[in-house]
Amino acid sequence: MKLPYSEELNIEYLGRLFDNTSECYKFFWFKAIVAKVIEGKCELTYEELVDEMIADAWYMVIEYNLNLGPKDTLENLVYLIKMKNPELKSKEEKSAIIDFLRNTDDKEIISKKRTLTYNVPYRLQSPFMRNMNGNDWNVGENELISRINQEKRLIYYFSELKGLTTVIRVQEDWANYIQKNQEIIRGWLEYKMIQYLQRRNPNVPGIVDKIKPPQKRELERVKKYWKLILTLESVDEIYGGKSLTEDNISIDHFVPWAYVAHDEMWNLIPTTKEINSAKSNKLPDWDYFKELVKQEYEKSYKLIWKYDKVHEEFDKCVKYHINSDDIRYRLYREGLTPIEFAGELKSIIKPVYNSAMNCGFGNWKYSEKDEKEA
Repeated sequence: MKLPYSEELNIEYLGRLFDNTSECYKFFWFKAIVAKVIEGKCELTYEELVDEMIADAWYMVIEYNLNLGPKDTLENLVYLIKMKNPELKSKEEKSAIIDFLRNTDDKEIISKKRTLTYNVPYRLQSPFMRNMNGNDWNVGENELISRINQEKRLIYYFSELKGLTTVIRVQEDWANYIQKNQEIIRGWLEYKMIQYLQRRNPNVPGIVDKIKPPQKRELERVKKYWKLILTLESVDEIYGGKSLTEDNISIDHFVPWAYVAHDEMWNLIPTTKEINSAKSNKLPDWDYFKELVKQEYEKSYKLIWKYDKVHEEFDKCVKYHINSDDIRYRLYREGLTPIEFAGELKSIIKPVYNSAMNCGFGNWKYSEKDEKEA
């Protein structure tokens, strides 16, 4: 992606901000600056930028289990905050996360927030500072700020060092450039971040959908399909054996959406609203696969070929929820025996399941206690 040209600014150096990036901090720091500048702010404290970084990383770490980098302080801080404050949900509103960070008096969290400011505020602009090399960077923060403030045409400069209350001042011409070209800059930044995260998480699908807060998913077609089936036969969900009704039915991703980042029909199963909420983005124990096969074959596959109206509703789902012609043929062609169907479904879902487990998605089993607390 090419950034818009400017006669006044050195866009070549801007385009090199993320060259040779081995840690995630630069992406989150610059993303926070861009967000604040777009809001119209040009004087920003370390603390408000760090809080923005943590809130932006929250969903990637807690909801999606993404690896942000080797020995990553930001990732570890997010886990620490979640451990100390379990009431903060994986899908928590960004404003609630920032409010907590502003008001916390937890000394460990505050100390680790400060740690995030030791290098990235200074190193980010290194492409602009051609005269600083090697040991020039290995000095105290006060001296480093003094040296950087003598450089010309940087994106931002520093006030006197005062811990998390230290202020950076984004220069007017750069602020105008960011505001004028905000959509392109955001797209460029997301592209660079996706490239980095894909390298750090080579086996994780749907990275592009995991750099933003979770969005509401459209599963009404699949729910309508299963509600039709409920008018023809009784259906028990697979986790707790609860009888499904038109009022309590909910659609669950067997392998969590937070890992697969898609709504493919072979991974969607009916359960109750309460159990779906209790399971959340956890990975169910593999023993449930037997019940999954039984339900999918007896209550879905067989009825597709038994009732025309079920087949018609299934075909409506296919357009949005089966994106592979190969999988549709293998799993939904007429005439499969129970053993053949089980084999095909296992060959599709087991590699995805194993990969999710390797990425840290926890093993979950149903309990009435979890259901009541959900």
